[in-house]
Amino acid sequence: MKTVESRIAAWLDEVVIGLNLCPFAAKPRRNQQIKIDICTACDDADILEAVYQALTDLAQTDPAITDTTVLVVPNALHDFEHYLDVLSMAENLIDHFGWRGTFQLASFHPQYCFDGCEPDDAENLTNRAPYPCFHLIREDSMSRALAHYGQDPETIPARNIACVSALTASQRAALFPWLSTDEDA
Repeated sequence: MKTVESRIAAWLDEVVIGLNLCPFAAKPRRNQQIKIDICTACDDADILEAVYQALTDLAQTDPAITDTTVLVVPNALHDFEHYLDVLSMAENLIDHFGWRGTFQLASFHPQYCFDGCEPDDAENLTNRAPYPCFHLIREDSMSRALAHYGQDPETIPARNIACVSALTASQRAALFPWLSTDEDA
């Protein structure tokens, strides 16, 4: 699983932080507060158990040690629509265990496609990762980051779309090597 972890670490460093798609990621990454957790499960129930366990671990860990967790699922959820179904169930876990307002989930997938977009639209690159991922975020940490951001956070998505849209085919190929070459043409 070291290869999976190294690919996710490279994606965090080169894409998420390197392109500044998440202006809040650099500090916790620099401080080694982002946990990359690999879930080798292949079925939905075991994946949801891993999400629950990752949320429980995060709830029991000092944010100074682990501020956020990226749960990576390399062996399953390859179909994006199926991934969205499991994401919805993971969101239900947050509600069921009373963690709404404490945690939120961000979603990343190799085939990520925003509602209303075509699969080849550049803006989908903002949420494309080498493997299906669930990003478990502490609401308190996000609130603090937003308070210190100094800009309107509502501008982040448009800035990100402009950033990835401006990438050349060779830049896309270098930053997103797991995507088919058809998308880079």
